[in-house]
Amino acid sequence: MSEEGKILKIGILKNGTIGSSLLLAFLMDERAEATRINVREVTSGAKMHPANHCIDTMKKLLEFEPELLIMSSPNAALPGPKAAREMAGGIPCIVISDAPAKKAVEEIKEKKMGYILVDCDSMIGARRPFLDQIEMSIYNSDLLKVLAITGALQVIAEELNKVIIDMLESRPPTLPQIIIDANTASEAANFSNPYAKAKAIAAFELATSVSKVTGKACFQLKERSEYIPLLAAAHEMMRTAALMCDEAREIEKYNNTVIRRPHHSKQYFLTKTGLYDKEQ
Repeated sequence: MSEEGKILKIGILKNGTIGSSLLLAFLMDERAEATRINVREVTSGAKMHPANHCIDTMKKLLEFEPELLIMSSPNAALPGPKAAREMAGGIPCIVISDAPAKKAVEEIKEKKMGYILVDCDSMIGARRPFLDQIEMSIYNSDLLKVLAITGALQVIAEELNKVIIDMLESRPPTLPQIIIDANTASEAANFSNPYAKAKAIAAFELATSVSKVTGKACFQLKERSEYIPLLAAAHEMMRTAALMCDEAREIEKYNNTVIRRPHHSKQYFLTKTGLYDKEQ
């Protein structure tokens, strides 16, 4: 098959959930128009125990015979995600996870895998007296807005696309090894207005600090009277970060300087700025 006619099979493994994993497939094909990639997702839902969740889902995904693996989970250093990585063999693999996964970086490097770790992808306030389906959904919608507007998702989209283009053009892929902090994200967001960029950086840093609060509330405190206010405070912090991101994007909209980078059907990025500009 010619390089032009090659279709790349991409497998996405989701064990547990982080904000960066919610729309992974759509970061590669936002309008269902891509003609050169074929994507399959397999998820274990909320659970990520090694044998009956992570390993089983990986077995199912490998039946698809993917040529590129993208593996997402909270804290990729945990036994479940690590067990799934052991099954990847020689398939190029990119791990997408949150800040606690930094403990797994050396092991991931030893396996010659790539990784993208997102500092602001903070843990939700996961205690029963506070977290129901609605609170969970609101938190993730706020987090997703932070990831999108600060530039974190743009970094992920760009890094995945580099690997995809390499493989479509029969080049050995250079797998990313990136920790996304506020500076990395804001540079990718390409703000034209310095106040919009400042708001996005502030939002990123605030969202990053949420995990310190939820971590204490979920794992250290025992009394409801102590941990429930912290859980609520952490979610208010993420809501505030999302509101700041809204403000940053509104500034760019008022100036008609929102950067848009849609995919061409052949997979490479196009770019435009003004609302009525033609993408190139």
